[in-house]
Amino acid sequence: MRVRILGSAAGGGLPQWNCRCPNCSGVRAGSSEISARTQSSLAITADGARWFLFNVSPDIRQQIHATPELTPPGGGGRATAIAGCVLTDAELDHMSGLLLIREGCSFPVVSTRLVREWLTEHFPVAPVLSHFAPRPWIDLPLDDSIEMPAGVDGTPSGLRLRAFEVGRDVPRFVVGTEAADAVGSVIGLEISDVARGTRLVYAPGVPTVNDALREAADGADALMMDGTFWSDEEPRATGITDITAREMGHLPVDGGSLSWIGGLPIRHRVYVHINNTNPMLNDSSPERRRVDAAGVRVGADGDVFDL
Repeated sequence: MRVRILGSAAGGGLPQWNCRCPNCSGVRAGSSEISARTQSSLAITADGARWFLFNVSPDIRQQIHATPELTPPGGGGRATAIAGCVLTDAELDHMSGLLLIREGCSFPVVSTRLVREWLTEHFPVAPVLSHFAPRPWIDLPLDDSIEMPAGVDGTPSGLRLRAFEVGRDVPRFVVGTEAADAVGSVIGLEISDVARGTRLVYAPGVPTVNDALREAADGADALMMDGTFWSDEEPRATGITDITAREMGHLPVDGGSLSWIGGLPIRHRVYVHINNTNPMLNDSSPERRRVDAAGVRVGADGDVFDL
């Protein structure tokens, strides 16, 4: 199984269009210590030919252009190496890229039933896409392993998925649903290579390290998880909002996830979905040195892992 980080930033990317934080300003100034990043997404393959997108960000066109393996294969006409898409939630930065890869070429979209309902009724991505090309939507059950289909004919992909709940949250565009009732709104994924038995855990939105995440990480070969904010107060301190990271549904790195992920006996431990304000994005910052010292990687666009 090959895993490629297409985008490592949280919503807005780095630099974010309307932000003048030190990181965004540093990228614009050409700093060698801070790298530009697109919005959160992975591409995974078991055979090197058929690739699956895990979350589809608004930057997907740029990400495909930067990834030769995802550019059209064959000798002419239209084609794609994308064999399917999987969503971990219904947030705009994780699904709106589906609208940018609407032209022709057929492949399935996989999500929980609730996410499909929201993207049919509240933000009608599914019905819009159906007017351009076949996009069969497959419901992903919680806590039950399924084989990821490759293309619309359902041929085996060599990858198995198991979704587990990491939290509950309701996107801003959904009205009439309470977070407590939103079963399947925010999930983590176990992604397994059927032939090799290797396993990646992917959890880009984590409000807390719950039992389901701990169990999934046990014995995994790689863990890629939410690194949105460095501290709980970061959103308020940087003027993003008047609530904390935890109140936004993101476990901070400092005083939160780092002590856990840093102690795991996992070969690849990687932060993804990192907000533009997070100081660990600066290679020379003390926050970055702490993450490096814990043996955890700050994921970057283009990083590749072979499992």
